[in-house]
Amino acid sequence: MSHVPSHTLVRHKFAEADGVRVFYREAGSPTAPTLLLLHGYPSSSHQFRDLIPLLADRFHIIAPDLPGFGFTEVPAEREYRYSFDALATTLGALVEELGLKRYAMYVFDYGAPTGLRLALAHPERVTGLVSQNGNAYLEGLGDAWEPIRAYWAEPNNPGRRKVVHDAVLNLDGTRWQYVHGVKDLELVAPEAYYLDALLLERPGNKDIQLDLFLDYANNLKLYPAFQAFFRDTRLPTLVIWGAHDPFFIPPGAEAFKRDNPNAVVEMLDTGHFALETHATHIAQRIREVLGDIPA
Repeated sequence: MSHVPSHTLVRHKFAEADGVRVFYREAGSPTAPTLLLLHGYPSSSHQFRDLIPLLADRFHIIAPDLPGFGFTEVPAEREYRYSFDALATTLGALVEELGLKRYAMYVFDYGAPTGLRLALAHPERVTGLVSQNGNAYLEGLGDAWEPIRAYWAEPNNPGRRKVVHDAVLNLDGTRWQYVHGVKDLELVAPEAYYLDALLLERPGNKDIQLDLFLDYANNLKLYPAFQAFFRDTRLPTLVIWGAHDPFFIPPGAEAFKRDNPNAVVEMLDTGHFALETHATHIAQRIREVLGDIPA
């Protein structure tokens, strides 16, 4: 049996940060450039299970589960109030707890507004950016947002909340996000959407998700600040997008070049969860665009 290089081993760990027991996956040498992998709804760091081993020889990888997702534990006595500001605060506390001084970020879906808040708080720490269907432009919001937009317009209308609940907070809704727009469904591992759906069934979790859907409207108010960050820093940036994503559509990817003309923008023939079908290709493109960032 051949020796497995230690840098390819993925460790599954917990850290206490912001009164939360944060679960995270770690791989690679701590002396290598750090890459933070920030997941989206309704997933967790599990979505990076194929990508991490492909990059662990080049990067020190940290992939946390945000509060309300995956295996991160939020004690009831913490009285956590779920918002994107709160998720970013917890993420920032984790970064401090782990002693991360400089890092590139891979942001996807919810990971984008969470990670970009961290970038606004400490722009000097960010060495590069990968946005995989991680939106920061109004034109990137697709028609699939319409039920949630209606919920934003009438947040106190229980009917609006129920429509969102019934549409997405179940196995069928979760599976649809994984398979919509995917050409070869045999590439999508069913345990991914089954795990997400199972964790959604934890007591109180669906209310957490509905609160975050409502709070997503506040992310739109920060888009100009996110765009100013892109403009001011002009970091090495890879914008790599599942072109058939019904939530975050291609114009949101192309818009990155408006603020950072050096951004590399690439469309993939797949859906929202592009790593399910294109992990090897995305890993190679990350190496090509971010391969020279400093530790």
